[in-house]
Amino acid sequence: MMNFVVKTIANAAALTVAIWLLSGITLTGDDTGGKALTLLMVVLIFGLVNLVVKPVVKLLTLPLFILTLGLITVVVNALMLLLTSWLADKVDLNFQVEGFWTALLGALIVSVVSWALNVALPERD
Repeated sequence: MMNFVVKTIANAAALTVAIWLLSGITLTGDDTGGKALTLLMVVLIFGLVNLVVKPVVKLLTLPLFILTLGLITVVVNALMLLLTSWLADKVDLNFQVEGFWTALLGALIVSVVSWALNVALPERD
């Protein structure tokens, strides 16, 4: 359970950095509390997408992973970010990712920041 909380915090921080750096990824809300709640909901959707959909996509694209020596991971992460944006729109959350290239840069930022935070934060069972 603690590991889930740590990963959720790391993903929230990583998404916040991506939102801050890229103008094509937007998170809007009425006030700071509303934005924080929206971010938390988006992070939970993002975690659910990564838990359920991403392993299936990775399995189906296994030959591409082998052929590109794993570089297709960035594209898969971008698609997961776009899927998160689409799902957030369906449940009326104000989170949008505009286009594939923005999603690709956002996925790269989220991956790097999340990796750095997971290294820095303690991992408990």
